[in-house]
Amino acid sequence: MAILIIFYLLSVLVTGMCKDGAGSLAPHCPSIPPSAQPWTHPAQGQLFADLSPEELTAVMSFLAQKLGPGLVDAAQARPSDNCVFSVELQLPPKAAALTHLDRGGPPPAREALAIIFFGGQPQPNVSELVVGPLPHPSYMRDVTVERHGGPLPYHRRPVLIREYLDIDQMIFNRELPQAKGLLHHCCFYKIQRKNLMTMNTAPRGLQSGDRATWFGLYYNLSGAGFFLHPVGLELLVDHKALDPAHWTIQKVFYQGRYYESLAQLEDQFEAGLVNVVVIPDNGTGGSWSLKSPVAPGRAPPLQFHPQGPRFSVQGNQVASSMWTFSFGLGAFSGPRIFDIRFQGERVAYEVSVQEAVTIYGGNSPAAMRTRYTDGSFGIGNYSTPLTRGVDCPYLATYVDWHFLLESQTPKTIHDAFCVFEQNQGLPLRRHHSDFNSYYFGGLAETVLVVRSVSTMLNYDYVWDMIFHPNGAIEVKVHATGYISSSFLFGAAQRYGNRVGEHTLGTIHTHSAHFKVDLDVAGLENWVWAEDMAFVPTTVPWNPERQVQRMQVTRKLLETEEQAAFPLGGATPRYLYLASNHSNKWGHPRGYRIQILSFAGEPLPQNSSMERAFSWGRYQLAVTQRKEGEPSSTSIYNLNDPWTPTVDFTDFINNETIVGQDLVAWVTAGFLHIPHAEDIPNTVTVGNGVGFFLRPYNFFDEDPSFYSADSVYFREDQDAGDCGINPLACLSQAAACAPDLPAFSHGGFSHN
Repeated sequence: MAILIIFYLLSVLVTGMCKDGAGSLAPHCPSIPPSAQPWTHPAQGQLFADLSPEELTAVMSFLAQKLGPGLVDAAQARPSDNCVFSVELQLPPKAAALTHLDRGGPPPAREALAIIFFGGQPQPNVSELVVGPLPHPSYMRDVTVERHGGPLPYHRRPVLIREYLDIDQMIFNRELPQAKGLLHHCCFYKIQRKNLMTMNTAPRGLQSGDRATWFGLYYNLSGAGFFLHPVGLELLVDHKALDPAHWTIQKVFYQGRYYESLAQLEDQFEAGLVNVVVIPDNGTGGSWSLKSPVAPGRAPPLQFHPQGPRFSVQGNQVASSMWTFSFGLGAFSGPRIFDIRFQGERVAYEVSVQEAVTIYGGNSPAAMRTRYTDGSFGIGNYSTPLTRGVDCPYLATYVDWHFLLESQTPKTIHDAFCVFEQNQGLPLRRHHSDFNSYYFGGLAETVLVVRSVSTMLNYDYVWDMIFHPNGAIEVKVHATGYISSSFLFGAAQRYGNRVGEHTLGTIHTHSAHFKVDLDVAGLENWVWAEDMAFVPTTVPWNPERQVQRMQVTRKLLETEEQAAFPLGGATPRYLYLASNHSNKWGHPRGYRIQILSFAGEPLPQNSSMERAFSWGRYQLAVTQRKEGEPSSTSIYNLNDPWTPTVDFTDFINNETIVGQDLVAWVTAGFLHIPHAEDIPNTVTVGNGVGFFLRPYNFFDEDPSFYSADSVYFREDQDAGDCGINPLACLSQAAACAPDLPAFSHGGFSHN
């Protein structure tokens, strides 16, 4: 029975259940016990499970023992200290995993990958250590050279929160007092009041080895997004030195002009040489807060399971009558799913987010060079608790996530995932016949969804993995949250739209990159491109005439170069990976990749930092799968984009893709020119991109034909008969009240 969209009010349900026994109370909807569920979870699913708190603790204890007493808690570490930056799951080699999953071999050793900042060594560096086996580690091996071809320079390391705090302390305690006259006049600034705050940008400098960051200053408004309140002051901080006492301000920008220092800015202000735009700090002039001025109204529609949930979540595994898979979060890369099977047959080994990049433009220094690679900050690390009834359906299943980053002890994000089944309010397929034969047949589109949300400072990304009843997988990301803004001056509207009295919403692009390791009826796959062409043809029954006849064009792509399609260039309308096994009709069994994207232009290749996200050149690229090419990017690329640790173009070296284990790399994104309706928040409507993986001759017919949710009746049948039409049973099946848990929220990171 399909999930129902129930449009009567929750208030009516509650009222009906509280009538002092008057009338009949609707029973609670059932929850099917595990023994009665019509599905099973694969026994080997823990292979891809993110590390548990116990495993993370064991790794930290082992590292402390092996690396000695010189380790400092990363939460307090200065650049000259040694610290454990992060610990997360080291994914097993695919061959070993498949030996275990498919042939009953022993499971590969469960291991962790630890990233260590060695700032206290004579030659400071970043090292990557594999620790195992878990849960009782007994070895560690340094894989830095193996993975990266050499040691990792220390300047490439991500910025610790402690480093940001030290920068803020330098700015507010040492530097801003040098311009207290100007700041009091323009921004009502008092040292003890703390009404200003900084916003980070990236990359950090102009060449390899630099570590200099532009920080913009904004009004610190309680309970609202400070991102919309620039005061026009930006500072270039050089924080390369290992000793914070040696950090300096290299340049100052204030409301359209550059200065050598804050002291120089203050001197010119006192001399009457600075034209100051005074900006109120009370947030007037716009709807800045997310608190609606409208009182709550009637309860919205509620979706629930009248006969109990039709899927199960056990740990990191999801199982339904059609789908099974494992899910997780890379601390840096974000959402990922593994061992995805439809009706018991694997269709993909891995589908994962790799990176999200935002490239800005503007006429202030912070805006004009900002290129955020969110994986360097941590797409998983910045996941947030999901708010029941807003981020996900109220009755979704919620799952916690445990991680260890910039800490000596594990942390937990409560309700980091939600899993739910949802009626899309749309038929998956249907036909109403009023000609010759009279009947109706159809199937409501009900999907299974795994969702997480990452808040990358101002932007919130909603990540969805969606599983359809016809064997299709949909991967989608929606952008919402606050836009980034800059002070409005000069020719600002070349770079966006005015969204406030003194605020420019700056033009930018969003791009996300995905890894799609399809295994279509086995490991050996081929890449086919199909399209259409009109061919002039003589009309057979009238040779004096021609007709433009449409036909299919087919081409086997044989090399990685042939299967690398530049963004904005011509791409086959049908591109699919296929096996050498055929369906009943003689066609190779395949899965098509269909991209939904309206990406902006990629960064020009003559940019000195373009190679750091060179995957953005391609809408789609198919390469041989290699253990040595696990990701299209690196967390170290952001802070040294001029000498990137991973350059995706190195993956495309014209190797054969004929009969190989293949990976498709997909780029989806959009151009965003902020406008008035982005205040206070950008909405998800129209701001979602992604791709489908659709069966293409993989089956002999549409597998949803066998769905128990199907509806069919003829003219000569009673459509109101429950035995003929399952929808006629709803009056009985839905005669229950959902068992609504009390509202709860996973809290905030400072709790």
